[in-house]
Amino acid sequence: MYNNKVEICGVNTSQLQVLSDEEKRRLLLRAHAGDSAARRELICGNLRLVLSIVQRFAGRRENLDDLFQVGCIGLIKAIDNFNVDLDVKFSTYAVPMISGEVRRYLRDNASIRVSRSTRDLAYRALQARDSLSRRLLRDPTAEEIAAELGEDVQAVSGAMEAIVEPVSLYESVYNDGEDSLYVIDQLCDRENSEESWIEDIALREAMKKLTARERAIIEMRFYRGRTQMEIASEIGISQAQVSRLEKNAIDRIRRQF
Repeated sequence: MYNNKVEICGVNTSQLQVLSDEEKRRLLLRAHAGDSAARRELICGNLRLVLSIVQRFAGRRENLDDLFQVGCIGLIKAIDNFNVDLDVKFSTYAVPMISGEVRRYLRDNASIRVSRSTRDLAYRALQARDSLSRRLLRDPTAEEIAAELGEDVQAVSGAMEAIVEPVSLYESVYNDGEDSLYVIDQLCDRENSEESWIEDIALREAMKKLTARERAIIEMRFYRGRTQMEIASEIGISQAQVSRLEKNAIDRIRRQF
């Protein structure tokens, strides 16, 4: 996975150090005793762990360098706060710390701004949900979370929904290495009827200038509400080809107008 050279924040990820559990424990003891060199070695020896975590968030169109730096902050917090007296692997403690730091960064920098009070309520609700899940051995309901916090159930539900990361219409949901399928390709327009399109004479004339295949794709896509994947399966070409033909056809129609 890391054989090829990839530069992140100026770091060659193919040369990242890997520490054994025993090495980590020894360095943690030294770091907690005030050894700054051991602390630096421990940070460098866990950068691969940070990389593996931030790659889970790579599909959110965020700069990977930024996410890597934020993940490193989570790693440092994990190193400084880890209890060496517990019989727990360092990675078991560090993974949720790093993931949590990245998630906080994504929520705080989301394109849709959420008030501080709403975010605080949402974070308290998430903590209460985790606590109740461990206690009840199941996912708690919104009513149970609200009761645990002593808050109104609608306020709790609204706060938790407010911090959910919005999904881009152009986010990839499938990729076979050649063709990609995006969220927008799974949506269809069922409101525009064929009659409403035909009423527009200018559009009808522009459609006549398309090739037979382009015209068929436009008709299936916008008149019948088919997705690009459905069209590709019906006419025997790839989804990427359907996407290209659709784009070319729309561009030609626009030029006609």
